[in-house]
Amino acid sequence: MEISSKENPQFFSNTTILPVDRSSFKSESSASKEKRSCCGGIKIFLGALSFVYFAKALSGSYLKSTITQIERRFDIPSSLVGVIDGSFEIGNLLIIILVSYFGAKLHRPRIIGAGCLIMSAGTFLIAMPQFFMGRYQYERFPSTINSTISISPCLQDKSQTPLTTLEKPQAKTNAGCEKEAGSSMWIYVLLGNLLRGIGETPIQPLGIAYIDDYAIEENAALYIGCVQTVAIIGPIFGFLLGSLCAKLFVDIGFVDLDSVMITHKDVQWVGAWWLGYLIAGVISVLASIPFWFLPKHLPKPESRKDSSTSSEQSKFITEDNKDQYKSYQQQLKIAEMAKDFLPSVKNLFGNPVYTLYLCASIIQFNSLIGMVTYKPKYIEQQYGQTSSKTNFVIVPAVAFGIFSGGLIMKKFRVNVLGAAKLSLGSSFFGYLLLLSLFAMGCENSDVAGLTVSYHGTKWTTDYEQALFSECNSACACSKNDWDPICGENGVTYISACLAGCQASNGSGKNTVFFNCSCVGTLESPSQNSSAVVGPCQKGNECPKMFLYFLVISVITSYTLSVGGTPGYILLLRCIKPHLKSFALGIYTLAIRVLAGIPAPVYFGVAIDTTCLKWGSKRCGGRGACRLYDSSALRYVYLGLTLVLGTVSIFFSVAVLWVLRKRSSPQDETLSANGERGACGTKSRKDNFVNSDCLIQTTYWPEKETRL
Repeated sequence: MEISSKENPQFFSNTTILPVDRSSFKSESSASKEKRSCCGGIKIFLGALSFVYFAKALSGSYLKSTITQIERRFDIPSSLVGVIDGSFEIGNLLIIILVSYFGAKLHRPRIIGAGCLIMSAGTFLIAMPQFFMGRYQYERFPSTINSTISISPCLQDKSQTPLTTLEKPQAKTNAGCEKEAGSSMWIYVLLGNLLRGIGETPIQPLGIAYIDDYAIEENAALYIGCVQTVAIIGPIFGFLLGSLCAKLFVDIGFVDLDSVMITHKDVQWVGAWWLGYLIAGVISVLASIPFWFLPKHLPKPESRKDSSTSSEQSKFITEDNKDQYKSYQQQLKIAEMAKDFLPSVKNLFGNPVYTLYLCASIIQFNSLIGMVTYKPKYIEQQYGQTSSKTNFVIVPAVAFGIFSGGLIMKKFRVNVLGAAKLSLGSSFFGYLLLLSLFAMGCENSDVAGLTVSYHGTKWTTDYEQALFSECNSACACSKNDWDPICGENGVTYISACLAGCQASNGSGKNTVFFNCSCVGTLESPSQNSSAVVGPCQKGNECPKMFLYFLVISVITSYTLSVGGTPGYILLLRCIKPHLKSFALGIYTLAIRVLAGIPAPVYFGVAIDTTCLKWGSKRCGGRGACRLYDSSALRYVYLGLTLVLGTVSIFFSVAVLWVLRKRSSPQDETLSANGERGACGTKSRKDNFVNSDCLIQTTYWPEKETRL
């Protein structure tokens, strides 16, 4: 250094040595470390929360895919299945207020981890009835069972049938009725789903609020979109798991599968519905592990340290005291938190944007929950297809739609007013597309005595009386049986006896019936007509209609999903930051109580009104529905969905109107650097009443309650 200084005396003489502020370097270094710590911590939490969303979405979607299996296994109607499905929302309802309000002051990650363990316990409980119930028994005429005895389906002379065949069901009626109590095991499914709802409670309000608290403001929408997108992957695997388990017989591992005489296409088939719940329970346990090692608080980003509210929130909420939020963040006693509970509720519902958006969401979720719950049944009954084919293309469309909504919010820096517009637009065009599905249905299958007469003509009369005709009058048949066969004329008959079949050949799935007096047309006598086991397939036009239905469903799902993330941002930005968890909890509670619980029930009741043929239990009473009126089912299912969706759009318009009324023209546009107008965050706080960039307090019914 000495040589260098001598060689360059002029350089050193002309150079002014400025004092070095080491504290600034220290602060910059600590800030960069804090930023890295903040980013790393929030991303770890983001990954853990995404996996939890995946786990709960997988178990929830698997439940939806097993609705039909549970209905058949426990022989219960759709309305009761709706009650079982709604028990999840009831469990959520029991503790959502306490968790969302008090949980925000406690260790949020650990509360989420505990919720995952409870959710896994409920999932295991759902599968328990399979291990305590007897083996599944389906209706089958004796001639279709592996036997060396040849029995005539049409019992014209009861003496031709072995005595044991006729008397065996009667002899064991009392024993069967005693075992019938096993069908009440569906209560364990209800309780398990209830417990699963309790465990799921803290995930959404505490997890989303945690991200919004510690993420950089412009990244919050993208992070929430990512969480919801990963959550949509859960249903993909849930429905895939449901499709695989549905093809396995319910008693797999307990009975010889070679002795099973029905296939997975039969309406009496019950798949291994319990197996998927065991898998989902294990995944929920694994999802809980990371949350026990996450901190209670993360370092806040520099952009949020100087303000208790974000720049977006400062437009919609007032602050009477800047230190109010800081004092609120301190540890509070349970008594003090409980004292502020009612004022917080009053403040939330005094916010017109929050209240109107809550009403719109409740009605929209009524339509969506009802539609999703019974979509597998609708596809099966309307098109004769399995729902797995639809789910594999619809679920990715929903994921892409939610991610697109978050990406649009980030890329174009959409404000609250823009988020409301995007949410409204997606709902409007989504339900408009859904309207076209009315024209994409299939006609009723030709079922003798139900949808067509025994002569092949369509009619609408008393269905029970129409089951009997001259062609089967000599047969001793029961109208309660459901053992469908397909005649060579393309008409389905409820049983071989009602088809008037005099003889059979083969056994099990390969049974062929001959001399069926009711099979045939007026032009061709039916003396030598035959039939095979199982119902006939839908018409030739039905596969084409199903393809159209698939395309429209994918487009509709994507369109409706785009508005998901903007709706969340609208919800988070119209309330004060310390009430975010509580507001999300109230929002979730309202959705559960007013949409999640009633929607599956009244959708199920409405769908039950379209049933043409009910099954019967061994001890009497109505069982599960075997056949629906396709046209009536289409109008009831789609009609309810569209009516509810239309009402929700009117509330969304009201939300947009209130936001427009409280926003000045400067707030609706963004500058090139993403800042609004010339008013900064600080000036908004200091000059709230006189600022043109802010909403006037006179438009709000009340100010924020002091805590």
